[in-house]
Amino acid sequence: MKKWMLGLIAAMLVTALAGCSGNTNEGSGQSTLRIAMGSPGEGLIKVWEDLGKQFESEHEGIKVEFNFQDDDTYQTIGLPNLLSGKNAPDLYFEWAGQRLDTRVADGYAADITSQLESSGLKDMFADGSFNGMIIDGKTYMIPTAGDVTNVIFYNKQIFSDLGLEPPTTWEEFLAVCEAVKQAGITPIVIGNSDLWTAGNWIGHLISRVVGEEAYSEALQLKQPFDSPDFAKAYGYVQELWDKGYINDNVNAIADNEADMLFLNGNGAMHPIGSWLVPTAVEETPELELGYFNTPAMPDGKGNQDSVIGVLNGMVVNKNSKLIDEAIDFMKLYSSDESSKKLSDAGAVPITKTGIDKENTHPLSLSLNDLMQNAPVLVSPPDTGYSIEVANALNMATSQVIGGAKAPEAALDELEETIAPLKK
Repeated sequence: MKKWMLGLIAAMLVTALAGCSGNTNEGSGQSTLRIAMGSPGEGLIKVWEDLGKQFESEHEGIKVEFNFQDDDTYQTIGLPNLLSGKNAPDLYFEWAGQRLDTRVADGYAADITSQLESSGLKDMFADGSFNGMIIDGKTYMIPTAGDVTNVIFYNKQIFSDLGLEPPTTWEEFLAVCEAVKQAGITPIVIGNSDLWTAGNWIGHLISRVVGEEAYSEALQLKQPFDSPDFAKAYGYVQELWDKGYINDNVNAIADNEADMLFLNGNGAMHPIGSWLVPTAVEETPELELGYFNTPAMPDGKGNQDSVIGVLNGMVVNKNSKLIDEAIDFMKLYSSDESSKKLSDAGAVPITKTGIDKENTHPLSLSLNDLMQNAPVLVSPPDTGYSIEVANALNMATSQVIGGAKAPEAALDELEETIAPLKK
């Protein structure tokens, strides 16, 4: 990760300066509700802080204290240091899925099933909003946001001109790619210089081929990557490169550069996340944009209707003395009044009534529905799992998708890279 030394110093300072979870300030009779997260940006920080002041005014004797960290620091060493330190947060941001599973296993996540029911907070969300937040029938997270991290966006005009329909199977997808190539247009545009872009899409493809359990277990180092099924999955990726369906500079340009190439008509399809929609509206409002999910893979062992995405939210620390207060704060955060403030600051609220459907782009609403109704939600490698393992997998993906290595060679190097992590 970038800025490791700065991140380590920052995390050490945070650990040294913070106060105890739900601690009562000596002699004052006042308790502090501590909330930790990566930095959501200046506009949203102001909303959080305003909500903190409102909460204080409505809860005598409670002071709300926020700890905003650099995202990379928070995701890697920041949050673990906070949770194990003297002054652990009462409420903290986390991703649903494997990362939440780890917090539960380590004893840092409270079972809030009954509190969600009794407070009415659960009723503020659709059932699908809790995907990846329920473990063994118990709920451990309050949803705050979600993103579909990969679908395949396509240029409707190009498809229409060529008489093409969005494909639903891999065979149909290859046929579409070939038709686009024959028309002199780059079929698929990807900017993978930071590795995660293709890593997300191909991670989803891998899960479709090998099965969600095998995908997850490999990323948790419970089974090897260099298996016939993983090689088979990478074989499909190699086919895209060998047939010339991907831009030649796939690993040399950034995701935002690929965004603009696609939006300006220099490619027919672009695998990326739901955040492309507002960019498209702002940069190329005349573009007719559509999307389809990763096509079904031949003889795939995974759920062929799965969606890759991240649902995230706030976790109540099991060790907190202010669990009920933390639930009250999140009920305030999830209210319609707060959702309006969050929307104005650029967030997309996830509550039933929080989304402004009249002013939200239809594609964004459709993508939200896609996630809410997903039969299986697959976590991207770099948000659901160990960042070191994710980086190694994403590197292997970049080697195959850019034609640098054959599937078996890339997987062998991947295993060599992660070998020290298995000791």
